[in-house]
Amino acid sequence: MASLNNVVLLGNLTRDPEVRYTPSGTPVTTLGLAVNNRMKQGDEWKDDPCFIDVVVFGKQAESCGEYLTKGQPVLIEGRLRFRSWEGQDGQKRSKHEVSAFRVQFMPKGSRAPGGGGLPGDMSEGEPLDDDDVPF
Repeated sequence: MASLNNVVLLGNLTRDPEVRYTPSGTPVTTLGLAVNNRMKQGDEWKDDPCFIDVVVFGKQAESCGEYLTKGQPVLIEGRLRFRSWEGQDGQKRSKHEVSAFRVQFMPKGSRAPGGGGLPGDMSEGEPLDDDDVPF
């Protein structure tokens, strides 16, 4: 049976990147990403942000640490992974995070239409008509 694990996210960094190095010297950068989903409730638009941890490895990790700052928009391509560990208090912990294989720096001031999702032709706040959905 085939499977697919591919994630594409466009959002803003929630904090400055944190660069660390493995014992073998490989750069590892962690990013906090906020992806805002807007939905209409009654006559008003409501923001529903989703906060995602992203991990970047290698040369790209160093570039992220050098050039990115909190608030900057980025496009992330990667895969979802599950990680578990034991905390200092002895408690088992786990989380899902995105392991990025591509981080595209977006121009400052760029935003996704409607406050979240992928780039498109819709202006911000324009509702999607059911006839526009291909499935």
